[in-house]
Amino acid sequence: MNKTHWPPIQVAAFVLLSGVLIFLSRNSLRDKAAHGFTRFFAWEAILALLVWNAPVWHDDMFSVRQIASWSLLFTSPVFAILGLRALKTAGTTTELRQDKTLYAFEKTGHLVTTGIFARIRHPMYAALILLAWGAYLKGVTPWTTGLVVFASFSMWVTARRDEAECRDFFGEAYVEYMKSTKRFIPYII
Repeated sequence: MNKTHWPPIQVAAFVLLSGVLIFLSRNSLRDKAAHGFTRFFAWEAILALLVWNAPVWHDDMFSVRQIASWSLLFTSPVFAILGLRALKTAGTTTELRQDKTLYAFEKTGHLVTTGIFARIRHPMYAALILLAWGAYLKGVTPWTTGLVVFASFSMWVTARRDEAECRDFFGEAYVEYMKSTKRFIPYII
């Protein structure tokens, strides 16, 4: 794809959806140390990848690159759904976590180590990384390469900040949990 600019519809979509992300991240954006602060920038990079590559989403559908892309895109929501389900069933919300930068589902009072959390610590972040790389493979350019690297790096920083917050709240139990799990991909990373 040899693009030098975004058509107005893509610009409008990016601006509108960026507004939604800003609204959802408003508390985190006030605290540069919060994990949600860097997560916002990952979301923005992923949004840019989705919007930029929208015109080529279905080009050459059966190429290896497209099949790899669709595989990542279909796997992404699986990680997110399994993570949210585990948080909902095992991670009871507590009033002890008053951090306004956390979403309600993040305010768990019980360390969740079951379901997908038995293998990885950050299934929702893994889902975002899979989404980013799936969107990237739709149209590989120097621009999209920079975006996917930035999104991946932002998610790594987000995970590290989240882990520090969890160590502060859960203490030694979280440190032990970290020893038995990977960050994003079971048994690998």
